[in-house]
Amino acid sequence: MAKLLNYQQSGNGKDIILIHGLFGRLENLNMVAKALAENYRVTSVDVRNHGDSFHDSVMDYSTMAQDMVDIMQHLAIESAVVLGHSMGGKIAMELALTAPALVEKLIVADIAPAEYPPHHHQIIAGLKSLDFATIKQRKDADKQLSRYVDNLSVRQFLLRNLSSEKGQFSFKCNLEYIAKNYPKIMKTYQGSHSYQGPTLFIKGANSDYILPEHRTEILRLFPHSRARIIQGAGHWLHAEKTVAFNRSVEGFLTN
Repeated sequence: MAKLLNYQQSGNGKDIILIHGLFGRLENLNMVAKALAENYRVTSVDVRNHGDSFHDSVMDYSTMAQDMVDIMQHLAIESAVVLGHSMGGKIAMELALTAPALVEKLIVADIAPAEYPPHHHQIIAGLKSLDFATIKQRKDADKQLSRYVDNLSVRQFLLRNLSSEKGQFSFKCNLEYIAKNYPKIMKTYQGSHSYQGPTLFIKGANSDYILPEHRTEILRLFPHSRARIIQGAGHWLHAEKTVAFNRSVEGFLTN
């Protein structure tokens, strides 16, 4: 029997599935889920090795897309709009390309179907360095992590994964498995299929994850895609410009 991802559902109507990014958890997309739940049934998931989902040593995109197939079957969702941010966007693309009948529409937030150079090594090293025996409150963890990650907002995002039980802190993500699979997480779709459904790529204007040189591959794999740029936003565009992001999503869904 397949292991199932942790999930939360809200709202009623046609189905939308939300998939967070690397080092995230389903709560990261809460402001998106809250807006969509007014008109849709929203299913937010924790990706494997993240949040309250199971831990597993395998973490490639075909396997993570199968996790989505399994949760959809469990919830009797025949097809859904699928929205993914960053790594979650790559999972969403993999699902659309390998199981297109399950994806009514696809929304990809600030990621391209491209292989990226490794750029999280400092973060992984910093998280691995956390000494939970000496961490009594969140500011202790922030101080330790600041030796590796100088950006406060990035540290705050990462430390949302801290969990405390009876005064003992731990980290929700399975860092060992994420680090082991990190080269695979940087990769992209390896097959030859294309997805013929409606697709929206949303880019943060200040982010360099979607670039002009990605356009050819985007159109090859997603020939019926369009793009939207959120001004004043970086990679975490849904958190930085929530109203504009939700407006872009809603416009795509209703047209």
